[in-house]
Amino acid sequence: QVQLVESGGGLVQAGGSLRLSCAASGGTFSSYHMGWFRQAPGKEREFVAAISWSGSTTDYADSVKGRFTISRDNAKVYLQMNSLKPEDTAVYYCAATRPTYWSATRTPANYAYWGQGTQVTVSS
Repeated sequence: QVQLVESGGGLVQAGGSLRLSCAASGGTFSSYHMGWFRQAPGKEREFVAAISWSGSTTDYADSVKGRFTISRDNAKVYLQMNSLKPEDTAVYYCAATRPTYWSATRTPANYAYWGQGTQVTVSS
């Protein structure tokens, strides 16, 4: 199985930046599409961003487009978050899925592996 561990969360002022990392072990990391999701209290887990196994294709939720950037290297996937807003406050999760139709990467149920999450809190 694939194990995923997120890091980099914390408390930041509105307008500030954070960089989340997700370290993967087990499996073949480079063969998986990777996604970032978030979940705020009382809300459903929502799609944030995804990157294809090759890194050649990315996708973003409308709410973060232009502010967040997903990237990956040979061992980790990252989420650079700029211009943070209080409504970005949530637990952020990384997830891995075997290559599938690209449209499927927006749906949490299509991911087989999940990290434990890292808290991001944006103060106003």
